[in-house]
Amino acid sequence: MKILAIGNSFSNDAMRYLHRIAESSGTDMKTVNLYIGGCPLSRHYVNMHNDATDYDFEFNGERTGIKASIKQALQSDVWDAVTLQQVSNQSVDYETYQPYLNSLAEYVRIHAPKAELIIHQTWAYEQGSARLTEEMGYSRHEDMFSDIKKAYEKAAEALGGVRIIPSGQVMENLIEAGLTKVHRDTFHASLGAGRYALGLVWYEILTGKSCIGDKFRGFDVPVSDNEAVAAQTAAHKAAEEYGGE
Repeated sequence: MKILAIGNSFSNDAMRYLHRIAESSGTDMKTVNLYIGGCPLSRHYVNMHNDATDYDFEFNGERTGIKASIKQALQSDVWDAVTLQQVSNQSVDYETYQPYLNSLAEYVRIHAPKAELIIHQTWAYEQGSARLTEEMGYSRHEDMFSDIKKAYEKAAEALGGVRIIPSGQVMENLIEAGLTKVHRDTFHASLGAGRYALGLVWYEILTGKSCIGDKFRGFDVPVSDNEAVAAQTAAHKAAEEYGGE
């Protein structure tokens, strides 16, 4: 299975462990993330038209030092799935998605015609953080996620009812499960349980295989057994809610 994300640091978080999670379960999966920090759909759109080689080409969760354009990445392999997403601070407002999203989707379908197009749902900022309250104007992370969820549902509809990878829902599930630190800097995912749960929900949505009982433990920071189980439960619950494979 070959997965390409056209994203930013949020897809970087989600794909950090994905290849190795799949590998630990005996699933052959190649993952590539096209990375520009803080990149919105509007910039992806401009880069698409300019054929700009501005993206870091991240392979199986690792930096490669290679720069690539969207077209180069799309044409570099026969992809099973390609994901698109909005930058986190614009994800709450569907008006910021268009016309860029539809144009990018058309471009993907031209240059990767065999790939399933999937929407990657981003997540809300940490409760009480300045980014949540001052930048975004929310008092509760649940309210930010509610707007994110609605916007991504509209995005999926606009592309013909494509599937959603519910990364935002996973982060909410982790918080509901009692994990107190699922962000590392109030907006990116924590390097341990946060990134692990994101990788698990990508794995389950993409393969249709349950992540419960996953054996991967090669984390960048320590993750307790209880946290690992919580991550698996949160991811499985989100994948079931969003339909899986």
